[in-house]
Amino acid sequence: MKKAGLILIVAALLLLPACLSEQTRLEKANRDLGTKKNPIKMYFVPSMEAGKVVTSGEAIAKFLEQETGMHFRVAVPTSYAAVIEALGTYQADVAWLPTFAYILAKEKYDAKVEFMTIRDGLTKYRGQFVVRADSDIMSLEDIAGKTIAYTDAASTSGYIYPSAILKQKGIEPGEIFYAGGHPQAITAVYNKTADVACTYWSPPNAKGVPMDAREKLLETYPDVFEKLRILDFTDWIPNDTVTIRKNFPAVIENKLIAALEKYSSSEEGKENLRALYDIDGLHRASDEDYDVVRETLKTMGMDPATLLK
Repeated sequence: MKKAGLILIVAALLLLPACLSEQTRLEKANRDLGTKKNPIKMYFVPSMEAGKVVTSGEAIAKFLEQETGMHFRVAVPTSYAAVIEALGTYQADVAWLPTFAYILAKEKYDAKVEFMTIRDGLTKYRGQFVVRADSDIMSLEDIAGKTIAYTDAASTSGYIYPSAILKQKGIEPGEIFYAGGHPQAITAVYNKTADVACTYWSPPNAKGVPMDAREKLLETYPDVFEKLRILDFTDWIPNDTVTIRKNFPAVIENKLIAALEKYSSSEEGKENLRALYDIDGLHRASDEDYDVVRETLKTMGMDPATLLK
């Protein structure tokens, strides 16, 4: 009995710091936020080549520093989940999150969406299934038994929607793996290490050039459009987000919103946002804008809280 009592006391003592840690982390996160000692941490997902994302992210941070007088720090973790967890543990203050990653961050950590991205005048996009041009895969049903390269377990177009479609149709791939990003998934099919890639799709630009994930590899593989073809599409998906963590100071939030609106409407901003994630602009958003995704997941029997487990 004495041993059991000791265990309970130790357990209680261990839980006490955990109970206090939320408030402690919050106080630490907000203390002198925006100063050189405690810069605003802005995280980006590694959906594109990390070095390029960092370069574009730092350009955004530089403008925000000039506009707000505050300090920023940019980071690109190795997974979407890492960005979500960073928001939830006050390691990140701002995150450029894909659609499903935002939904998960909202559900788990009460994150707040500030902006929805705009591409080619649209606030929505689709996922696509890509195969080699010479592949014998001619329909979704033909994917049964094949190898799929998804992007990330928290990618809406690169995993959630396409996998839901296959599940709904009862199509079982032979093998799946997460390539780590949209260009990487496309590369896997190009190099024949996967039969199918699931990535984002956006409409062709004004010149008729396709702007889906294959376009990011044109410099590396000039024949990518000839070697790879689109097999099918997912339903439409609300565009990705700019999201802040819970308990983010309102005064700083307002300054950030104003600065990002100014940046996204400037020529410099438009050029850099296009280089970042093919973004043409930012549109103020609310959580209700993403209810359509929640409803879609519900009809497909998929629970957002369990999809990353």
